[in-house]
Amino acid sequence: MSIDLRSKGPIPLDAFVAEIERRRAAAGYPDMPRNAGNRRTESKRALLKAIEVAGGKW
Repeated sequence: MSIDLRSKGPIPLDAFVAEIERRRAAAGYPDMPRNAGNRRTESKRALLKAIEVAGGKW
């Protein structure tokens, strides 16, 4: 099943997740690199640091 993600209106989360999983499987489950974060603002860095201190993992 393939859904048109460009459609107007909300897309049910379970349908979106299934579509992403289908696409990853079709691509051979590529290793997606994380954003290096070289251009983050100071406020974003502070937010990520606070998440880390609280024991979260972004």
